[in-house]
Amino acid sequence: MTDLGAPAPFLSLVKGTPVLSRQHEQVGTLHVVVADRGADTFDALVIQEDDGLRVALAEEVESISELGVVLALDTMACGKLPPPAAEPLDTAVSDGARERLRRAWEHVSGGR
Repeated sequence: MTDLGAPAPFLSLVKGTPVLSRQHEQVGTLHVVVADRGADTFDALVIQEDDGLRVALAEEVESISELGVVLALDTMACGKLPPPAAEPLDTAVSDGARERLRRAWEHVSGGR
């Protein structure tokens, strides 16, 4: 198991922080945290993967540590995370998740 250091708040995350699957395999790096200014919680993380940007909602994050983020998803599921989109294509996405995916799109597209 990879030692990622002590638990850390999401506010300490910086672009380029490693993002790992629950098997501790690196699946990408942090691109941006989606959160309101001054908020105590975050909505989502935008992850840079080899094939582009993907969004992990807050409930898909298992832990945040000094040296990395571990998702609560296996490696294969990490590869299936949705990209940020103005209109998420997955109709099974709840309204709350759909809004957070839209906010992720605003963060990466400069619409904010």
